[in-house]
Amino acid sequence: MKQLSVMLKPTSSRCDMGCAYCFYADVAASRKEAFKGMMSRETVSALIRNIFVCLEKGDSITFAFQGGEPRLAGLDFFTFFTEEVAKIAVSGVKTEYAIQTNGLGISDEWCKFFLQNNFLVGLSIDGGEALHDTHRKDLHGNGTHSRVMATKQSFDKFAVPYNVLCVLTYKASVQAVKIWDFVIKEKIKFVQFIPCLEPLESTNPAAERTGYVPLAYNQNISLTADGFYRFYSVIFPLWKREALRDNFVQVRLFEDLALMFLSGHGMTCGVAGRCQPQIVVEADGSVYPCDFYVLDEYKSGELTRQTLREVFEATVSGTFMHPRELPPECQCCTYVQWCHGGCKRMNKAVYGKRCGMKAFLEKYLDELLTVYRRLIDRSQKD
Repeated sequence: MKQLSVMLKPTSSRCDMGCAYCFYADVAASRKEAFKGMMSRETVSALIRNIFVCLEKGDSITFAFQGGEPRLAGLDFFTFFTEEVAKIAVSGVKTEYAIQTNGLGISDEWCKFFLQNNFLVGLSIDGGEALHDTHRKDLHGNGTHSRVMATKQSFDKFAVPYNVLCVLTYKASVQAVKIWDFVIKEKIKFVQFIPCLEPLESTNPAAERTGYVPLAYNQNISLTADGFYRFYSVIFPLWKREALRDNFVQVRLFEDLALMFLSGHGMTCGVAGRCQPQIVVEADGSVYPCDFYVLDEYKSGELTRQTLREVFEATVSGTFMHPRELPPECQCCTYVQWCHGGCKRMNKAVYGKRCGMKAFLEKYLDELLTVYRRLIDRSQKD
């Protein structure tokens, strides 16, 4: 029985926001073609066929749509996609959908579609208005918080299942209390804090002709390992207090750590360290091993011409998956057997010589696991 996930970028790097820290705009600027067009229906049909030919009864597949902003592909595109899956899918294969959106332009029709097709939605909100609007502006330079919150209200009204994704910038790392107060006030039940990364080291000069230029990252935007520890050392006691009051909020990092240390299985490569092969499909059908590295040198195939098995095997055998040598500070670390040096793209934001992850684990891991054991025991008694 296989449990697979394919990430799709139907709008490539196109977006209707101009976030100051957008890592995918930076990725797009670092390759020959920053924008790879909009995904065609022909591409959709071909890649769906080449995925299901490798699946059998008992398997499961998740189609996760990201961007750019995938909503810009239009509701007709997603209706066609789900209908094609229904036509081509193998009997007995479980199909699930997820989409990450900036929250602009989500109508009642979108909400009904998400519900009817069992989409899990990731909604980007960087806390309260002041912090959110600092970096999350539209293409005209206007803040977007009020519009995104209107979308959240629509999701609540229609009971659309959603998670909140909050980018953890340097500025946000010193506002942990305000961010947590926002989470509690808005009754958010699942939140993932995504470290704001420094740009890639190299950028393709040709990208300037496409309008995708490197972003002006600085210490006031990119997270640091010290900032990572500072933020979570404030968040954890607040989270623990709510959890023990039966107001449990799923914080992705805490979920990952509990799963990894209690069961030995890490959920995300950003925590488990060793790069796990992903299937990331750009709008033209080209395949890459990681959302952080959708770069020309790491292209591993084309899902319009190859099967899922073929592109997966090419990904696993590609240069991206070669193991990296860990720095001395990681080699002698107590936790290296679990984190394996962490995600190489998040090195400065989370790990580095003054490792924020290590500092957090040393102080809070035992408490974290104790809370989860209590929650597990409580749920079993109920």
